[in-house]
Amino acid sequence: MEPLNILVLDNDPETAAFFQERFRRQEDTVEICPSPETLSQFLQKGLPDVVILDTDWSGDGGIPALEALKREWEDLPVIFVSRDGRVPQVVEAMKRGARDYFLKPLEEGGIDRAVLQAVRESKLLRRVNQLQEAYERRGQFEGLVGVSYPMQRLYRMIDSVARGDATVLITGESGVGKELVAQAIHRRSQRREFPFVAVNCGSIPKDLLESELFGHEKGAFTGADRRQVGCCEAAHNGTLFLDEICEMAPSLQVKLLRFLQERSFRRLGSDRLIEVDTRVICATNRDPMNEIRAGRLREDLYYRISVIPIDVTPLRERREDIPVLAMRFLEEFSAKYEKYFYDFSMEAMEKLVEYHWPGNVRELKNTIEQIVALNMGSQVVERFLPEKLRRSRTPSIPCLKSPSSDLESGDGFRRVLRLHEMEKQAILHALKVCRGNIGEAARKLGVGQATLYRKVKKYGLRP
Repeated sequence: MEPLNILVLDNDPETAAFFQERFRRQEDTVEICPSPETLSQFLQKGLPDVVILDTDWSGDGGIPALEALKREWEDLPVIFVSRDGRVPQVVEAMKRGARDYFLKPLEEGGIDRAVLQAVRESKLLRRVNQLQEAYERRGQFEGLVGVSYPMQRLYRMIDSVARGDATVLITGESGVGKELVAQAIHRRSQRREFPFVAVNCGSIPKDLLESELFGHEKGAFTGADRRQVGCCEAAHNGTLFLDEICEMAPSLQVKLLRFLQERSFRRLGSDRLIEVDTRVICATNRDPMNEIRAGRLREDLYYRISVIPIDVTPLRERREDIPVLAMRFLEEFSAKYEKYFYDFSMEAMEKLVEYHWPGNVRELKNTIEQIVALNMGSQVVERFLPEKLRRSRTPSIPCLKSPSSDLESGDGFRRVLRLHEMEKQAILHALKVCRGNIGEAARKLGVGQATLYRKVKKYGLRP
């Protein structure tokens, strides 16, 4: 059994002697705080596993002290001891958050078990909260969302790549979030205080792209009525992101290659050489090797921009991220459209998970926005889904993967549960830890009390 740390708020020598006798293992710590004036000194040493509070300790029945402790540490178990066993006093203490109530003189057995049980549950709850916080942090990374192993691997790669200045080539299908990856690298790097400049090479006419990148002087060409600073110069000390790099004309690729080699350029219409310190990140939704064979991408440029290649996995190959993303988008668009959607029905979520999402995360986001914008209710049900999802005949995904400690070792996700089983188990565990208290369980789960009541009824649970 782990060592116990018990704080006794009591000026009664008999109470102090009782707990020091009952919990006298070498590893256990029983601290006696005789007055409210010295409480802060004891708490500065570390948070106890359980607090024993005498109703006469502060001269006011102990309720203000209990409320003060609960305000700071909501999950800290507090056990009352008192010579006053009147029912209203007991009821008031329990309503305010006391875990148990024992009458003096204290007897062996009952309070011993209560203290040990409180410590066990307190340690368990802290561990659960730590895991939940870690899980939530893993599901969010610099604007990226995902808990799957491919996403965890991507997060680790971004962290590693951000430490240097090597050129990066991000590949992946349309809609997977390549620009978000580039932004994450920038935000994790030492260049984060300087500009992140994005250029979509496919959306700018080919004859204007050179001016967009390198800038021009006044009178450099017809219509150039003023000097323009190019994106390479604007990104000085920061990051230049070139999206759809394969759309760039071969003639301009030569100039880009020289810029990457020399980190210098000339504006159109100028002979002055401008030197910049800019990190370059490129992206494409095409296969670079196919583009090289087709003559649309220079091979020497490819090797220059792909010092570090990063491939972003399509959504259909990391389906465990779909519920996380769907809930995130549901919250976002419910707030935007002032709707009150709180979750998805099992049938609706299964359809979302089964669909193949050719447009990846962008398509999922647009789909959730459409659902929220066109429907009313508190839960997204199957009939709210677009017809392409309802009629989808993609082979059923029998289960989703749940997070485990394998994340730490990089082995991915191994234990598998159906979506509703994961939710049901989470609710059961919260109710058990909170001893059936719906309000407290709702706070721990991060949902509203009314939402939790509906889910308890949905699964036929008893609080």
